[in-house]
Amino acid sequence: MHEYHYNENVLYCEETDLHNAVAAYGTPLYVYSKQSLIDHCRHIEQAFDGTEHRTYYAAKANANRVVLGIIAREGLGADVGSGGELHLALEAGFDPRRITFSGVGKRDDEIAAGLAADVHAFNVESPEEIEIINTIAGRTGKTARILLRVNLDIDAGGHAYVSTSTRQNKFGIPWQKAGEILRWASSLQNIKAMGIHSHIGSQITREETLRNGAEALNKLVRDLRALNLTIEDLDFGGGFGVQYKGYVQHPMLPREVPEEENLSASSMVRAILPSLKETGCRICIQPGRSIVAHSSVLLVAVVFRKATQDKTFVVVDGGMNDLLRPSLYHSHHQIVPVHLQGMPHEVVDVVGPLCESGDFLALARPLPRVNRGDLLAVLCTGAYGYVLSSNYNARLRPAEVLIDGMNMSVIRKRETFDDL
Repeated sequence: MHEYHYNENVLYCEETDLHNAVAAYGTPLYVYSKQSLIDHCRHIEQAFDGTEHRTYYAAKANANRVVLGIIAREGLGADVGSGGELHLALEAGFDPRRITFSGVGKRDDEIAAGLAADVHAFNVESPEEIEIINTIAGRTGKTARILLRVNLDIDAGGHAYVSTSTRQNKFGIPWQKAGEILRWASSLQNIKAMGIHSHIGSQITREETLRNGAEALNKLVRDLRALNLTIEDLDFGGGFGVQYKGYVQHPMLPREVPEEENLSASSMVRAILPSLKETGCRICIQPGRSIVAHSSVLLVAVVFRKATQDKTFVVVDGGMNDLLRPSLYHSHHQIVPVHLQGMPHEVVDVVGPLCESGDFLALARPLPRVNRGDLLAVLCTGAYGYVLSSNYNARLRPAEVLIDGMNMSVIRKRETFDDL
């Protein structure tokens, strides 16, 4: 599953020298490994070992049409969070009955689109949303299947911006009210309550945290069935963390000690499976990051070196407009030279070209010395990379390229000034 590796001190994706990608398509450039996408899908599915389940890929992580198509052909479903993601998922070939529709602020036209497509279920967030879905379904002669999102009040750790299941978060309804709301929803003419949904956070790296969530849902299902409520589907959500530090290793690179060593979505699925299987429900999960994160690198070129009395800046041609995660979440992405030349290590800030002090890709990072024109690879950028990009400073969004062995193909063209 490590499709990025050094061959004679040059970084490759599968069988392709990344210099060739830059020569053909320029920088900044998102590069994807097709084999990595396929491998991560299959490893997750194999973790269920024949247990009835559904895996809904969280399209918010990466919604490139070609990436979606690869995942759809692996037989996964999709979880969408907008009318646009629904459109892309259908266009990519996902079976509508293997699509769930999430989000706290679904517009009326998005609800209508989901009903028209006959998606498997809406993951609903409030009684008012259920009322609106019931009204729109009645108006169009449909029955809407729903899963009630419950807030388990579990702190999954990590950055506050990716916390989703504490009482302070906007998501779901308090788990204590689930029985009351499901009973009421089941009485509505155009609603079919299928079960419950949860999502306790993002980039969760401790199996214990996930097991706590699974055990809480197990107990909740028992309590709801004691109230004679039918619970068919139990959607655990996603949040399975991935390794960001030390993903690529080489004797010439500074050593990064992975905080998430031996971490994989398949091991985390196996950790929660016993508790979820006890419920007798159809088990559903929504992995996003854990399928696509490792598939991609962002390639950038060094524009300038700038030394001050306090620090050294490596200024590159890609910034927070291309990859927002470091600025938004202070997320760590390993950064490595595309060509290792045995240079001494130094501590630098890798910063972008934008008119913002928050425009950085790494702060106080040990790196082999690089100079103007050298190429750097920002690793593990397949999740929440391009999808969070912008045109700030009227910068053009980069191209996206898929590598399949020795073959390269553009899966999204670089923007031009006419696109602004």
